[in-house]
Amino acid sequence: MSEQTSLSPEILQHISQAIDVPLRGLVSVIELLDGGGTVPFISRYRKEATGNLDEVKVREIEEQLAYFRDLVARRETILRSIEEQGKLTDELKARIEKSYDKSELEDLYLPYKPKRRTKATIAREKGLEPLAQYLWAQQATELPLSEFAASFISEEKGVATLDDALEGARHIVAETISEDADLRKALRQLVYEEGIIASRKATDAVDEQEKFKMYYEYREPVKSIPSHRMLAIRRGEAENVLFFLIEVEQQRALDTLKSRILRTSGDWTPQLTLAIEDAWQRLLNSSIQGEIRLELKKRSDADAIAVFRENLHNLLLSAPAGPISVLGIDPGLRTGCKLAIVDETGKFLAHDVMYPFTSKNGLEQSAKVLEKLMAQHNVRAIAIGNGTASRETDQFVREFLQERKLDNIFAVTVSESGASVYSASEVARQEFPDLDLTVRGAISIARRLQDPLSELVKVDPKSIGVGQYQHDVDQRNLQQSLEAVIESCVNRVGVDLNTSSWTLLRYVAGVTERTAINIVKYRDENGRFRSRAQLMKVPGIGPKTFEQAAGFLRIRDGENPLDMTAVHPESYPVVEQIATSLKTPVQELIKRPELLEKVDRAQLTAGTFTLNDILEELKKPGRDPRDKFVAPSFAESVREIADAQPGMVLEGIVTNVTKFGAFVDIGVHQDGLVHISELSNRYIKDPNEAVKVGQIVKVKVLSADVKTKRISLSIKALTEPSGKQQATKKAEKPQLSVEQKLSMLSTKWKVR
Repeated sequence: MSEQTSLSPEILQHISQAIDVPLRGLVSVIELLDGGGTVPFISRYRKEATGNLDEVKVREIEEQLAYFRDLVARRETILRSIEEQGKLTDELKARIEKSYDKSELEDLYLPYKPKRRTKATIAREKGLEPLAQYLWAQQATELPLSEFAASFISEEKGVATLDDALEGARHIVAETISEDADLRKALRQLVYEEGIIASRKATDAVDEQEKFKMYYEYREPVKSIPSHRMLAIRRGEAENVLFFLIEVEQQRALDTLKSRILRTSGDWTPQLTLAIEDAWQRLLNSSIQGEIRLELKKRSDADAIAVFRENLHNLLLSAPAGPISVLGIDPGLRTGCKLAIVDETGKFLAHDVMYPFTSKNGLEQSAKVLEKLMAQHNVRAIAIGNGTASRETDQFVREFLQERKLDNIFAVTVSESGASVYSASEVARQEFPDLDLTVRGAISIARRLQDPLSELVKVDPKSIGVGQYQHDVDQRNLQQSLEAVIESCVNRVGVDLNTSSWTLLRYVAGVTERTAINIVKYRDENGRFRSRAQLMKVPGIGPKTFEQAAGFLRIRDGENPLDMTAVHPESYPVVEQIATSLKTPVQELIKRPELLEKVDRAQLTAGTFTLNDILEELKKPGRDPRDKFVAPSFAESVREIADAQPGMVLEGIVTNVTKFGAFVDIGVHQDGLVHISELSNRYIKDPNEAVKVGQIVKVKVLSADVKTKRISLSIKALTEPSGKQQATKKAEKPQLSVEQKLSMLSTKWKVR
């Protein structure tokens, strides 16, 4: 046995077929993972070994590997336990060794599992096992059942009557039935196929906003209930508003058992029938319900985590505005708007506060504060947090820019979800120990515009607000899944070794948090890195860490031009070969990618997949896979839910995608819902087929309810079945002066 639990050829074949990967590629990935390889590195730089398996497949293999190693370890524990009891038969051993399902494995172990004292164990203590075996065997003997059962009557053992003897025997039979793996499997299948989730409002339940109203009297088949409805019912149950059961027709369950147990008819049949009914009602019904509930939770958790994962992936890969100086504004009404300026690299420069919504004088003073800061620091963009007073602040800033004809400066609303969490975090305290929480928040807002990925990795992803019932799902699985998404996005984009924080560097393949801190410390003490090779001087970075991380780290204007690309240092000799064959320096090769068309591939010592990647990278060195930045434009006349009138066409940004639709920020402090049925004119099973988090979309208002704070939107209403845009009226722009607008807004001011 090696350090890692080895998997049998049968299990490897099973995994290969289950996730549809070639056996050779599967084995190679397992060997690379066991050798300390990371998923980003294996999928990017070991394509020859894996057969060009993408990151999704490599991660799937990693998950399957963990599952089956756990299963093998559990299997060995079970076999050892049964063998120690002296009850391990060849047939049982074979069934256990052929089981690839953890539930089935536990079913097989159930009869041999140490258990508390039950009615069946008490009956066995009274010597009634032979009578139970007689019933179970269903074979006639010379003695009728009544006479055979009478022989077990014993005052000493506590079996006073014939009925006592038969009842004890039935308890043993009932437990035998409840512990039979095949019977449990059949019942699970029955409940899954025919069971009904039935939820009801709990007695004395309080649901003031009627969040769970649709589930007060609700029924839906187990096999088809969508994950978001299952999660909603579970949350309602957790909040003591709902309770739910899994209903299945009792007679169908009893018939399922009888058809598999009753083989012949005799005087034992009535007793066996009673035992079957007892087994279902007392032992199996609640047990199978519990298992199905757990399975539904796992299924809905997996779906919710997948939704969260997809949303986070799209959010992290949102288009960056790039290296420009930005003024970040954390809006507020009476408490003022906190201002912070960062330079092109994200370095904090200055902060201030303005109070544009307190009076006309406050409006004028705020304009002066803004003008002074922007002139001093050559601000190129303004990022406004989308919280309280966001629309009012956005209006003030746009009019400020318009009046001064600052057309070269743009303002954009930025999601501030999680910014307050960051500003109070240890990371923020380390970064800005002398600054107030609100200023840290404004800095974070500014940086989110420059580079969403670099800033969002500092925040617990569960605080970003793109999850579906995120607090209800398995937190360990959720955390692992989200960490994997962050790792994937960071390595896909690449990380600047000389400007990135340790919070970003820690997600580079092979780099731990301690190593990331060491990299920043080395950089602070020795100046900027001039080459990737210099990484080897950082404490904690050995050959393996360097191998895993180097290709994802970028050095601009370094000693080697290849250090700014995704070409791995191990492939530099191949690039040198290319340059030599074309009689041109590597630097020239990068400047003039058209030269690569003349490359004779046959003369190069690299695999096809690796060579393709090298050539693609040299054509667009250090390319950013993210989209180009486009700022959304909210309608100025729509600031509150009441302003959103049916028929209006608005522009917004997708903030969250769920299984039932997408939420869109249209600038009224309450996201509207585009139900899945309103996303597209074609049938879609998953909303992600139509939209993604961070996408700018045009929507039509279907309804807006101020009381329930629910806004219903449509995207498909703006497109004909052919996909052409329909002619629809847009929200009209109001012709109001600044004073009129300020007066109008004063009635809406709230204490922040």
